[in-house]
Amino acid sequence: MTPDLVLAGIVTLGLLAYVTAVLLRPERF
Repeated sequence: MTPDLVLAGIVTLGLLAYVTAVLLRPERF
């Protein structure tokens, strides 16, 4: 696992979590 690949995975998971939170709780955004 290269640092770039790890960083890309973290960013992807973060974006997915953010999008999911927005879809589940639209009243907060």
